[in-house]
Amino acid sequence: MIKLTTNKSLYEGINNNQDSFSDRLTLFLIHFAFILKEFKNPKNERILQELYDFNFRQLELSIREIGYGDQSINKKMKDYINVFHAIVSEIHFWNDLDFDERKKRLSIFLSNFNNINYLIEYFDNFRDKLSKNNLNSYLKSVSNH
Repeated sequence: MIKLTTNKSLYEGINNNQDSFSDRLTLFLIHFAFILKEFKNPKNERILQELYDFNFRQLELSIREIGYGDQSINKKMKDYINVFHAIVSEIHFWNDLDFDERKKRLSIFLSNFNNINYLIEYFDNFRDKLSKNNLNSYLKSVSNH
């Protein structure tokens, strides 16, 4: 997911030509939300929960490395988890939404991005690619490292 999130084309047309930690984290969380949405089923429940826990544990460690104190970390983590769940909620019916509604929903989280149309197409293609694979095909590269 980090590799997906560092795709430079995602940041073309960003305001001030400068992305921030928040922009990168938001794109990461959107990718992750699509992965959870696409692969959510009883067979994948345990591995998706482990992936969820791992991602948010790593996010917390990253915030600690930046130097935030415990109280700040707790507040930031609560904010990030709330944003993630809001993203999950907004994309829940993605397949049933028209282009304008998709744009409206992504714009909530990507206010620093000018090229939302490109991102709609990107995430449509990403979702389509996910639907043609299984969860293990994405985890193999992770477990081999």
